[in-house]
Amino acid sequence: MEAMDIKKCAAATETVLAAVYKALNDHHVLLEGTLLKPNMVTPGSDSPKVPPEVIAEYTVTALRRTVPPAVPGIVFLSGGQSEEEATVNLNAMNKLEVLKPWTLSFSFGRALQQSTLKVWAGKKENVGKAQEGFLARCQANSEATLGKYTGGNAGGLASESLYVKGYKY
Repeated sequence: MEAMDIKKCAAATETVLAAVYKALNDHHVLLEGTLLKPNMVTPGSDSPKVPPEVIAEYTVTALRRTVPPAVPGIVFLSGGQSEEEATVNLNAMNKLEVLKPWTLSFSFGRALQQSTLKVWAGKKENVGKAQEGFLARCQANSEATLGKYTGGNAGGLASESLYVKGYKY
């Protein structure tokens, strides 16, 4: 099977989003009352990695081509990226100096709490350290929503891939 490069992901994302907004329009959905929770445009897991600025460019371009400005916010899934990758990519999107009529934020589940859960491990004595790590991830993503995240070098659990082949959301 051929690896999915970022251009194919961008094309597929645009096709799906265009169909979603056509259907929402057909059903007279008030877009001002919605949030979009999409993927980031990334290369497939078997394709070479690309820098965050490339992911940002392809993602924001796909959104600009398909998501009406009436939508107030776009809150991203992490899509199996590591916690740190998802944060850095969100930050790169918010740093792009192009018109983005919606707020670009996060709705990460695994990429916000996976390292916290591993540190906690259900043990009372680990609660403080787990809370500290969770707060750090929250702060990092808050900064990334503003395009002001200066990290990008988080090691340890936050840099572990969350990709699981065949993962079902």
